[in-house]
Amino acid sequence: MYKVILKQGKENKVFSRVWVYANEVERIEGKDKQGSVAEVVSHDGRLVGYGFINHLSKIIVRFLSKKEETFDENFFRSLLIKSIERRDFDVNSGVRLVFGESDNLPGLIVDKYGEYLSVQFLTLGMDLLRDLVVNTLVERLSPKGVYERSDVPIREKEGLRQKKGLLYGEVPDEITFVENGLTMAISVKEGQKTGYFLDQKRNRERFAHYASGKTVLDCFSNVGGFALNAAKGGAKEVTALDVSPLAVQSILRNAELNGLKINAYKADVFEELRAYKKEGRKFDLICLDPPAFTKSADTVDKAYSGYRDVNILALKLLSEGGVLFTCSCSQHMTIDLFLKMLKESAINAKADVSLLELSIQNVDHACKITEDEALYLKVAVVRRN
Repeated sequence: MYKVILKQGKENKVFSRVWVYANEVERIEGKDKQGSVAEVVSHDGRLVGYGFINHLSKIIVRFLSKKEETFDENFFRSLLIKSIERRDFDVNSGVRLVFGESDNLPGLIVDKYGEYLSVQFLTLGMDLLRDLVVNTLVERLSPKGVYERSDVPIREKEGLRQKKGLLYGEVPDEITFVENGLTMAISVKEGQKTGYFLDQKRNRERFAHYASGKTVLDCFSNVGGFALNAAKGGAKEVTALDVSPLAVQSILRNAELNGLKINAYKADVFEELRAYKKEGRKFDLICLDPPAFTKSADTVDKAYSGYRDVNILALKLLSEGGVLFTCSCSQHMTIDLFLKMLKESAINAKADVSLLELSIQNVDHACKITEDEALYLKVAVVRRN
């Protein structure tokens, strides 16, 4: 087993985190294979924890435990089963069963969509355990199929190539599951991330709470989650916008499955909102759920401007008494920065705005209180007075 010795004074900072950066290490003793479990100790030899080691990554150790354990197959199987058991779900539901570091399984994502599983192996340590993971999932959940969606650039930072494909059983091009009483059709093979954004489940349900009798606009709609919940919640009219033609097809398909009416259009949201402003259109309820405008600390300023611009446009389209659900899924857009942006947007739009709710990701995406990077989703609900 490798022994990783931290630089003097780094142990307290590292102990509160879920990983160790390479520049925090003084030296490494012993020898083992990359992706194996390493011991991390302070400068004076005190135990800090154990985790996967990878010399190719700037994050050299990703913690599995902060205490001494036997890191065999039973250890990892037990962690996986514990993660599954703490979730509340039924056979038809969609739920995140494993959320990486938050479940002490760094680099592993497991999402359940009805009777199918979509998985990601994002770190070398977890990639080496793929057979154990898949076999445990099959034994525990008896899915019809397990599909891998490890086609993400972060794998390359671990020295791994991107990959996707069938791991078990059969997975059709379209699968369905139930969310908030709605039947959702998605593709785990071609959809974004693992096929869908389960992290917004509770926020979509709240969106429906405001929708009755309202004129609704859902921007960056993806497969129509917010739009569908609004229509189910009794909205007078629902318009959904997305730049992807495949997303628009999915919105209409899901509306059809649920017997709902939604107007879905392929559009650049920024351009369409400006056009609506010129036309003098107003909406009672608007959702902004854009993709992450920044994935690194270096581009936060540019992303901040993007969030501010689209929020200004939305606030100008909001009717008096109207409600805006505005979201950011970037970990670098902190809650404080997000609220600062929203305040500036309201001032610029000359809108008298009250904050009604402030929310994060769904409970199946719970994160450790010390893990700032996992608290990525912010949702503010504001009313134009």
